[in-house]
Amino acid sequence: MEPQYVLILDFCTGVLNIIKLTAEELRESENYEDFEDFLSTIEEKYGFRLKNSNWMSTENLDIYCYQDGKEVDYTELV
Repeated sequence: MEPQYVLILDFCTGVLNIIKLTAEELRESENYEDFEDFLSTIEEKYGFRLKNSNWMSTENLDIYCYQDGKEVDYTELV
């Protein structure tokens, strides 16, 4: 799996950052044995702090939002 997207959940502020990595960032990430080490190099660019966050990477991005047990459009939640 090649991570196209990185989702970073800041558990101090409740912010979810969804980052689609550029082709250059994907190439750069391959230079790191540990993907988290690569993420530390893009913290400032995207405005997150790994020490305050949980993260995951994924090849595809599917987003589902729910309210009261029913799927809703994202705009209905905000």
